[in-house]
Amino acid sequence: MSRRKPSPEELELWRHVAKGVRPMKRSRPKPQPIGIVATTAPAPPGKVKKAKAAPPSPAKPPAPPSNRPHHLTHGLSHGIDRRQAERFRKGKLEIEGKIDLHGRTQQAAHDDLLSFLRRARDHGKRCVLVVTGKGMTTSKVGILRQAVPRWLNEPGFRSLVLAFDYAEPQHGGEGALYVLLKRVRE
Repeated sequence: MSRRKPSPEELELWRHVAKGVRPMKRSRPKPQPIGIVATTAPAPPGKVKKAKAAPPSPAKPPAPPSNRPHHLTHGLSHGIDRRQAERFRKGKLEIEGKIDLHGRTQQAAHDDLLSFLRRARDHGKRCVLVVTGKGMTTSKVGILRQAVPRWLNEPGFRSLVLAFDYAEPQHGGEGALYVLLKRVRE
C-alpha cells in the first residue's frame, strides 16, 4: 500500500496540534534496582546505604502447562482467530445442523445432544444450532438452558466442542446456542 504525502495545509494543522501536546505524567513509580532501598529523604552525598541483597532463591522450573482444556463459557473462543470468532458470535457462519431439545428429559437430552454432536463432527460439520428453549416462565430459567452449557464442558463433549454462544434472535436468541465443533484431524 503506498502512502501519500501530506498537503501543506495538513502539515500546518499537525504543527498547530502538536504545539499543544505535553507528555503525560507517569502514574506508576519507576522500578528500583534490586538491592537498593528507596528512602524518603535524600541521603547526604557520598553516604548512600545499600540494602543487603537477599540470598538468591533457587530457580523454580516453570509449571508445566495444564492438560486440562479451558472452561467454555458463552462467547469465549480459544483456538479460532478473531475474525471467525466474531462471525461465529454474530451468527454469520453457516448453520450446518440443528437439534431441538424441547420436551426431553435431562438424560434423554444429554444423550441425544452427545450423539448429535458426534455425528455432526464425523460428517465434517463445523457450526450447529442447539435449541434448548427459554423455560416455562419468565421468572425461571429453563432446566436445559442451564444444563447444556455445563454439559458442553464435560469430557465427552470437550473433545467435540471448540466454542459456544447464545444464538441471534432470528435463530432463537437465548433459547438456543451456536456450537462450533472441532475439525476432524487426520
